[in-house]
Amino acid sequence: MVSPVAASDPRLAQAWALLAELPDPELPALSLCDLGVVRSVSVSAAGSEVALTPTYSGCPATEVIAASVVQALDAAGLGPTRTHLQRAPAWSSDWISAAGRAKLLAYGIAPPGPAAAAASQPLRLLRRPPTMPCPRCASARTELLAVFGGTACKALYRCIDCREPFEHFKPI
Repeated sequence: MVSPVAASDPRLAQAWALLAELPDPELPALSLCDLGVVRSVSVSAAGSEVALTPTYSGCPATEVIAASVVQALDAAGLGPTRTHLQRAPAWSSDWISAAGRAKLLAYGIAPPGPAAAAASQPLRLLRRPPTMPCPRCASARTELLAVFGGTACKALYRCIDCREPFEHFKPI
C-alpha cells in the first residue's frame, strides 16, 4: 500500500510500513491500511501528518485509532505526529484492500461484496437475505440470523452444513 512517492522517501515509506502493521482495534486481523482508514500520510522535518477516514461517523474506535497512529509514528522518530479526520468522501467497504479481504476470510468473517451493488438495493435484507458462503467450509447453505452482528457494520449468519455461526462484513 506504499505509494510510488513513498518508495523514493525512506521516512515516508517507513511511516506507511508502520501503519500497514497497525491493527484495527475492532478487527485486529486487519491493519488500518488494509481497512482503508489511512487516507494519506506526509512526513517532513517538522513531523508527520496522517489523514484518517473513520468507517462511520460514530465509530467508537476513532480516538483509539488516532492515538495508536500518533504513538507508532512518534515511537519511530517520525513525530511529532498529528492526525486529522477526513470525512469526505465517506469511507466505503470498497476501500478494504484485497489482502484485507483475504485476512477477513481467514479470520472467519465473510468479506463484503461491492458497495455499489448494495447501494442499488437498500432494502434487500428486508426482502430476501443474500446467499453468503460460509468462510469456514465454503458452503452456500447458510442462513441470516441477525441483520446486526457484533457491530453495526456486520450481520450474523449460520452455516447449515458445519453449523458454525459467522459474521459478514456488510458492503457500505
